[in-house]
Amino acid sequence: MTFHTLTTPLPIQTFLVYPAEMMRVSHGANLNEAISAARDLVHDDIYELSKKAEYKHLAISTRDDTGDFFIAAGSGLGQPGAALYLDCLITFMGPHGTTEEALVLIETDPNTGMIAQTYLHPLTPLAAKTGYTLVTIDPDGARTKLAESACVSFTRSTAITMADGRQVPVEHLQPGDRVLTRDSGPQKLRWIGEQTLRASGAFAPIVIAPGALNNTGELVVSQNHRLFIYQRADKMGAGQSEVLVKARDLVNDTSVVRAEGGFVDYFQLLFDKHEIIYAEGIASESLFIDTTTRSVVPEEIQKRLKSVAKPVRAGHELKATDLASSDAVALLKRASEGPREPRAAETVATFKNRANSVGISRKLAG
Repeated sequence: MTFHTLTTPLPIQTFLVYPAEMMRVSHGANLNEAISAARDLVHDDIYELSKKAEYKHLAISTRDDTGDFFIAAGSGLGQPGAALYLDCLITFMGPHGTTEEALVLIETDPNTGMIAQTYLHPLTPLAAKTGYTLVTIDPDGARTKLAESACVSFTRSTAITMADGRQVPVEHLQPGDRVLTRDSGPQKLRWIGEQTLRASGAFAPIVIAPGALNNTGELVVSQNHRLFIYQRADKMGAGQSEVLVKARDLVNDTSVVRAEGGFVDYFQLLFDKHEIIYAEGIASESLFIDTTTRSVVPEEIQKRLKSVAKPVRAGHELKATDLASSDAVALLKRASEGPREPRAAETVATFKNRANSVGISRKLAG
């Protein structure tokens, strides 16, 4: 398995966080103190989220030479370029016996190396003015949990377009199966990840109704999953025809909703390089391996990752602010309609016709 050397910037991951001062101890040893680094936390302290607390966007990326995290340009919090450390995974016990997980991230001052700010990234929703007892502090599990929340994942029953045009539920795929990709034609699937997670907070899936983006069936994906849109007309003012958009940024509570509650089965699809494949008839990305997501991949696969994968060639990712319009989904649907961007079935036919011209149709069908 060959992973391409990084030649372009890694995608920016955006997380919803609270500044540390929004979560303080209401009872316990650190009374009135804000959430802090693992070394200063005390078990059984009871924290409360301020009623003034509002989510802020923290944009992070990784350095391609070291894999270290840093705050990306355009972040709603922090100083761009400042180092960011994933300190620990903490677990709270809620008043009704439920457990709520959160990540603690530390920003350091570029000049002094001292802590400049601490952020709390809840993985499940926290209610204001409610007591949460700190029960576990786990510095070792933080990176894996971050990877799980950042992964792009399909849910059970999602129809994936194969090289021969068949529509196969994602849970029935096997390593070695040949899947149709938009830019590379039929490609072998190298690894499939599977997780069952509580469908809450950062792990609640996004449900895209049939037809909302010209998808043939209901498409249910993880929040960070990016969809590929080919704009026949630049309805979003992106300045180019090829754009990527995160599923969570499309939520309009009508045709695209966040599904909270219960549990969800997530599947990750890994190829030799980052690919655009077809799910429920529309283009969406495969798993992208970088410092953030690497830990979800088994060790035996990681040993073969000599470098991070090259990102897809699409040049522009639409941000949440670009999609603030109430009819953003409808605009993207209209923008993508037209003959210039072939549907998955048409793409299969194109590759088969090309194969027949050189006598390799049997290989494509396999």
